[in-house]
Amino acid sequence: MRVKRGVTATKRHKKVLKLTKGYSKTRRSSYRKAHEAVLKAMSYQYRDRRNLKRDMRQLWITRIGAAARLNGVSYSVFTAGLKKAEIKLDRKTLAELAVNEPKAFEAVVKAAK
Repeated sequence: MRVKRGVTATKRHKKVLKLTKGYSKTRRSSYRKAHEAVLKAMSYQYRDRRNLKRDMRQLWITRIGAAARLNGVSYSVFTAGLKKAEIKLDRKTLAELAVNEPKAFEAVVKAAK
């Protein structure tokens, strides 16, 4: 007995077309174009989940460096001072302090000097 694959194919097509929400023209309606668009979008998504970590770290370092310079120290000297003083604060926390709690950050810089 032969197997008719209409149900399987329809299910697969619906799954892909559901992912094309927000796309326009044939990328939304045509399965072939939609499939291409979804594959591309997913590869960008995978790549950018990793790039986000890199971008955030870069932002934190920039913020810490700017705040450290306001307190008369360069970023590299500041981080070396933190290591010598055995202050274990990560970049995310230091950047948060630099932006929202300048007095607290100033105290950390003094301790690192």
